[in-house]
Amino acid sequence: MHNDVNALFANLWDNYLSVTPSAVEVHKLLGTTQQDDIINDHIALRTFNIEKVSLEKLAAHFLAVGYKECGEYHFEAKKLYAKHFEHSDPKQPKVFISELLIDQCSEQLQKIVTDLVDQIDPDAVTADNFLYSGTHWSVDSQTYKALLAESEYAAWMAAWGYRANHFTVNINELKNFETIESVNDALKKAGFALNTSGGEIKGSAEVLLEQSSTLADDYTVQFSDGEMTVPSCFYEFALRYPMANGELYTGFVAASADKIFESTNAR
Repeated sequence: MHNDVNALFANLWDNYLSVTPSAVEVHKLLGTTQQDDIINDHIALRTFNIEKVSLEKLAAHFLAVGYKECGEYHFEAKKLYAKHFEHSDPKQPKVFISELLIDQCSEQLQKIVTDLVDQIDPDAVTADNFLYSGTHWSVDSQTYKALLAESEYAAWMAAWGYRANHFTVNINELKNFETIESVNDALKKAGFALNTSGGEIKGSAEVLLEQSSTLADDYTVQFSDGEMTVPSCFYEFALRYPMANGELYTGFVAASADKIFESTNAR
């Protein structure tokens, strides 16, 4: 595992960029010429509730570089459980890790996912690069489609494996934008498609967090039976509001996160 938090995030970012070329355009659009005001609010990773690759196994990589567990979230309709983690240095990004509760899914899905995870070398899970190592399995496009029919989340994992599925622009730190509406307007004028599930803006000042996101880039995946273009990763935008004590809220809102997940849905 990494012992340097900055090295970990640099690798996560490079890996994310490799399948999310639109992220570079987002930076050009929202940042200044120095690009020093694009601060990452948080990243998110996905996994399955199988012991070998559980949420806790992914979290261990962040705990090793100074993170601590801060909150948990339930997404009953999507059969997901999640936790978020924060670093002792508030300038470091927050981390949101979710896992698919496969025991609540069909026997077909359980078998497919178990077969995928069985192909992972147990030693790989603790290696430095695991969180940005992609897939550790061979899967065909028909299996991807079978997963897609039941769980967009499981299908995305089958195609992409272990990587950050999004980074998040911290709107509070932007020099040229103050509201989430102005960020969204700039994105739409530049031709970006936004996730409109639950509205373009998820959350509100009342729940201390407003979020929006682009739809994931379309990117070609090499399946075992040929190539297919599927959604890869997306960019999120977050504006945080102060709590009663004057400090900015650092948690997440389950109802909003539920809709953010849909940024990677097949279209």
